[in-house]
Amino acid sequence: MTVLEIDTPPGPARAHLHAADDPMGALVLGHGAGGGVEAADLVAVTDVGVSAGFSVALVEQPYRVAGRRSPAPAGQLDAAWTAVVSRLRGDELSGLPMIAGGRSAGARVACRTAAETGAVAVLCLAFPLHAPGRAATGKTRQPELDAVAVPCLVVQGRSDPFGMPRASSTRTVVEVEGNHSLKTDLDAVAAAVREWLAGLRTSAAAARSPR
Repeated sequence: MTVLEIDTPPGPARAHLHAADDPMGALVLGHGAGGGVEAADLVAVTDVGVSAGFSVALVEQPYRVAGRRSPAPAGQLDAAWTAVVSRLRGDELSGLPMIAGGRSAGARVACRTAAETGAVAVLCLAFPLHAPGRAATGKTRQPELDAVAVPCLVVQGRSDPFGMPRASSTRTVVEVEGNHSLKTDLDAVAAAVREWLAGLRTSAAAARSPR
């Protein structure tokens, strides 16, 4: 693993790069609001990604690098994320189709910036659809998911107090045992991501084949 410090408008960020041998793509993942890149589901998905032939970068937001627990405003999170992705795609991950994603707040950032960063797909771990206990208020972040125009996978705990997103023609929602942490059945999380990545590879190969 290589740790890179990358300057962004809100301050220095870090990218923890796990390079695959002869990678066929890149997977760039962000952490949750109060956690870091050591979250169990991010670690499990990193292993899956590298074994599937993807170089994986875990992005540490500037507020975490600075030692703060409280997340920065959405605009700063998005600005830092796009700066890190731009740097990686211009250097270490150059020429590789990129899947953007993350867990919880990191998934929201990836969704909001998917078009800007040129992501070919989006991976959401424990997407926070609404605040805990606030489903009845009607305030939902579903529009952030609906705005993603590329293939999307959401892996969600069945008892997640942040709600269950809807599936669509381009969005697959896989329910696994557990809550927002996704720690209950990491094997199921890994299996869902592994199957989805394999499907993306199959679709990309079919698109490249002569007709």
